[in-house]
Amino acid sequence: MPLDIPGSDNRFVATIRFGVDPYTYLNEVRQRVGDPFENWLAGQRIVLTGEPEYIKQILTADADTVASFNPGHLKPLLGEGSLILIDGQRHTRERRLLSPPLHGARMRSYAQIIQGSALLRARAWQISQPFVMSHTTQAISLDVIVKAVFGVQDPERVATFERTLLAATESFWPPSILIRLLQTDLGPLTPWAKFARNKRAADDLVRAEIAARRIAATGGDDILQLMLDARYEDGGAMTDPQILDELFTLLLAGHETTAIALAWAMYWLHRNPDTLVCLRRELADLGDDPDPEAVARLPYLEAVCNEALRLYPIIPLVPRTVVKPMQLGPYTIPAGDYVGICPAIVHANPDLYPDPHAFKPERWLTRKYTPFEFIPFGGGIRRCIGAAFALYEMKLVLAAILPRHRFALLDDRPIAPQRRNLTLGPTGGIRMVLIERKPD
Repeated sequence: MPLDIPGSDNRFVATIRFGVDPYTYLNEVRQRVGDPFENWLAGQRIVLTGEPEYIKQILTADADTVASFNPGHLKPLLGEGSLILIDGQRHTRERRLLSPPLHGARMRSYAQIIQGSALLRARAWQISQPFVMSHTTQAISLDVIVKAVFGVQDPERVATFERTLLAATESFWPPSILIRLLQTDLGPLTPWAKFARNKRAADDLVRAEIAARRIAATGGDDILQLMLDARYEDGGAMTDPQILDELFTLLLAGHETTAIALAWAMYWLHRNPDTLVCLRRELADLGDDPDPEAVARLPYLEAVCNEALRLYPIIPLVPRTVVKPMQLGPYTIPAGDYVGICPAIVHANPDLYPDPHAFKPERWLTRKYTPFEFIPFGGGIRRCIGAAFALYEMKLVLAAILPRHRFALLDDRPIAPQRRNLTLGPTGGIRMVLIERKPD
C-alpha cells in the first residue's frame, strides 16, 4: 500500500468495529484521517473512499483494472461460480445471460407474484396483535424468490423450499464473513457445522429441482427455466453447478436486501407521519386496483424507497481487487491491492444530503443524484444485477400493503442496525401493531 495514504486502526480493532457498526465506524475513520484511507476487510488491507470523484474512478475503471474482491470467504455461501465472485470474460458472459429476466418486460411479468405474496403474508396480521415487520418482509421476499426465481408454485413445495433455503441463509454465522478462520467445522454443534449441514440440504433440494425441470422440459417464465433455456453466443448452455451458484446468488442478493429495505421503509414512514400521509395520498390517487406500471412510476413512492436505501445502505462497503496499477486521485494503488467504495460514507455526506440522518424523501424530488453519489447497489460493470427488480418489488409491496392497513410502531425510539450475514438490518426487526385493516 502507498505509504502516503492515511491509515486507521489495527486489524483486530478494524474488524470488530466494522463488523458491529460499519456506518458509524467508517464515517468516524474518514473524519479522523481523511479520504481515502487504509483499513482492513476480511483480513486484507484495503483503501476505502466515500468521495464521489474517487468512487467514479473506481466504478468506471476497465474490467482489466479492477476485479471482484474474492479472498475466499464467500465461496461457501455463494459458490465459486457466483456472478459476484467471477471476473473477466466469464463475468461478462454470465451477466449478459442473466440480465434479461431481471429487467424490462420480463421483470414486470412478476408483478402479480409480488403483489400476491405481499397480501398473502399480510393476512397473518391480527388487529391489536404485535408482530415483527422484518419477519413479514422476509417472508414476502422469500415467497417472491421461490415462485419467481425457482418457479415453485405448489403450496407444500413452496413451504419446503422456503424452510430449507431460509435455514441455510440464516445459519451463515456473521463473524465467519470477516474472519475466514472461523469457517472450520469443529464438531456438530459448532456454528460452521450447522451452516454446512443446512447448505448441503439446500443444495440437494435445488439440484433435484434443476434435474426435474430438465426432464420435464415444460417451459415457463420463472428465472430457473430461463437459465435452463438460455444459450451463450457459441450455443452452449449453463451447467447445473453454474445454475446452482447463480440461484443462490439471486437468493442472497434478492431476499435479504429487499426484505431489509422494506422493513426500514416501513419504520421510517411510521416515524415520520407527514411523509406517510403524502405517500398514502399519492397511492390513493391511483384507485383501489392500480396498474403495477402506474405504481412503479409514482415519484413520491420512488423517493421513499430511495431514501430508505440511502439512510442505511444494506451493503455499507463495496470492495474490489486492483488488477493493474490505478490512480485514485493523487494516489497510485498498486496491482494486487484492494480498494473499496463506501455507500455508508457518501450517503451520509451533508454536502450532498443536508441533514443526512433525517428521513426526507422530498430531497429526491428536487435533486438528481449521480451514480457516484447514490450507490445502494454498487455500480459500474459489477452493479447488483437485481437492482431494478429489488426497487420494483419494494414499490409494489408498499403499494399493496399501505392502502389496506394502518399500523403503529410499538417503540418509537431510534433503531440501530445489526449485522445479519453479508447484510445489516434493523435491530429487533421493527416491532409494530396492526390498527386497522381495510375490508376486501
